[in-house]
Amino acid sequence: MRTFNWAILGLGNIAHKFAADLALVPQARLHAVASRSLAKAQEFAATHGAPHAVGSYADLLAVPDIDAVYIATPHSEHHAHALLCLRAGLPVLCEKAFAQNAGQAQEMIQLAQQRGVFLMEAFWTRFFPAIKHALALVQAGAIGEVRHLAADFGFITDFKPTSRLFDPALAGGSLLDIGVYPLFISQLFLGVPATVRAVAAPAPTGVDLACVVALAHASGATASLFSTLAATTNNYCVLYGTAGQLHLTGRFHAPNGIEIHRPEQAPEIIPYPKTGLGYHYEAAHVQECLAQGLAESPLLPLAFSLDLMRTLDAVRAQIGLRYPGE
Repeated sequence: MRTFNWAILGLGNIAHKFAADLALVPQARLHAVASRSLAKAQEFAATHGAPHAVGSYADLLAVPDIDAVYIATPHSEHHAHALLCLRAGLPVLCEKAFAQNAGQAQEMIQLAQQRGVFLMEAFWTRFFPAIKHALALVQAGAIGEVRHLAADFGFITDFKPTSRLFDPALAGGSLLDIGVYPLFISQLFLGVPATVRAVAAPAPTGVDLACVVALAHASGATASLFSTLAATTNNYCVLYGTAGQLHLTGRFHAPNGIEIHRPEQAPEIIPYPKTGLGYHYEAAHVQECLAQGLAESPLLPLAFSLDLMRTLDAVRAQIGLRYPGE
């Protein structure tokens, strides 16, 4: 088995988590890190044992023997940084939200396909064992026909106008940072919605402090989804079917198990204890794809990510949220 040399572009909190989890991936090695600050890159490299550290994103392209780049910059920068790497022929795992809008996502996808270079959204939730099992159970009819899905994601954070969560120039707001998770899980189980309705409470900077989304599907299924930066929620997901309910236990975006609830029966509990932080699942999947010579993931295809971006755009249109330059 070959060793996969990973690079990380953008060295914030999530990059530290990803780097720590790479140690759990067979044949994975952190090879290079890039920041706008050379000192920050060198400190990160020393912490995580990377042999190469550079002080600009462009300089990363000159580092030899990179097999994949994990992009962990703010949402507003995903498009530019993905294009930078794809043009250099470097496979990309790009943090969610995939881009700032569907137009940017489309451009990223077109370039990847033209160049035959691997590209995948870093939606780590998709690769948790509990998610894979839950999908199989639903598809096998374990709870009958799914009629409704409810999911929420919220935490309290201090308002800082220049932070990535609240700055419009960094595509801030609850929707693109955490609201994307309820939308993702809904699309994964129910498909692309036919109708989107949304309302939001604005932060002082104009981005959404909280966002509520209602979806309707051609199948007759519906979804109610909620994200907020102003309250701690249960971070829970429940699928309501004609023959029972499926609960993703723990934080649904990083679930530790499944519960099946059926009328007049004891709950069926299926635990999936998590190892590491959970980022190693997506990294291992990328390596499997690259080893097979694939240009996109069969589990998280680019069309899925583009559809999700289009739904995010539809929600933003409903709540009147535009980012600078759009």
